[in-house]
Amino acid sequence: MNWLDLFYNPVWVLSTAVLALVVRIQRRGSWDPQSCSVRLKGKTAIVTGANTGIGKFIALDFARRGARVILACRSQARGSAALEEIREKTGNSDVHLRLVDVSSLDSVREFAEGILKEEEALHILVNNAAVSGLPREITKDGLDASFATNHLGPFLLTNLLLDLMKRSAPARIVTLSSVNHKKGEVDFSHFRGENLNYFMDIVYNHTKLHNIICTNELARRLEGTGVTANSVHPGIVTTEVLRHYPWGVRFLFNLIGFFFFKNPEEGAVSSIYCALAEEMEGITGKYCDCDCHLVLPAPLARDAALAVKDFEICERLTSKL
Repeated sequence: MNWLDLFYNPVWVLSTAVLALVVRIQRRGSWDPQSCSVRLKGKTAIVTGANTGIGKFIALDFARRGARVILACRSQARGSAALEEIREKTGNSDVHLRLVDVSSLDSVREFAEGILKEEEALHILVNNAAVSGLPREITKDGLDASFATNHLGPFLLTNLLLDLMKRSAPARIVTLSSVNHKKGEVDFSHFRGENLNYFMDIVYNHTKLHNIICTNELARRLEGTGVTANSVHPGIVTTEVLRHYPWGVRFLFNLIGFFFFKNPEEGAVSSIYCALAEEMEGITGKYCDCDCHLVLPAPLARDAALAVKDFEICERLTSKL
């Protein structure tokens, strides 16, 4: 018998289909946003990178709950398309697009200035925008483009909006990190694009470690203000974050991901949980996994002395001289 005949055997086909279904069902976590009754009427939320992937589904959820949602996007065309889609699906007309390139500190400052002028309150900030697999590129601020996009830009944005969030308390800051932070290293020369290996996701992993370190230090500094700050792992998700990878890598990732990885809607769940679930009220300085469980991050991410140093260096790098 030809071994290829196995692929046409009904038993093989049926068992494969059942296995795939079981795996897909198990991808869902224990917390279901649709069963959460929290409403966000009268609340304002900002989601970066909200034109696609995880960010769009986070914004969609907030809009369905009645929030005033600001889509912070780099592309006017893609942001406008997401804006119309979210308004149409939710019936919420209080969804707005504001342009920002988080890799540019000037763009972040301009965006934040606009928010402070236009908005009376800010209750939720989700730092979602990120890139992976970028080749070496130095921004006009003298920063590595991946570090600027994934960490320093969101770091600056968060700090510029802190006073508004304090006045709006209770408020929550959610920063999307990754389980890959466990493979990351801390070398402050990385911020300037020095001593970096740009193979695959190596730089991305470093940035995600810094996300958690600085979020934990921010949470410490915000104690008593009513503003919480937590980081979250969305899961291994089939999104556009791999758009800078070789075609073959993306093909294999999406092929395997169809069965084993989360789709963007599933990947948004843990961020939504941290942003609005009653179970997270008052919880700060924690790391949430993709199943909405609070877990310990890597040892480096829990080093309090390192966190103070990291935060202070990021403040200096993002300060306007």
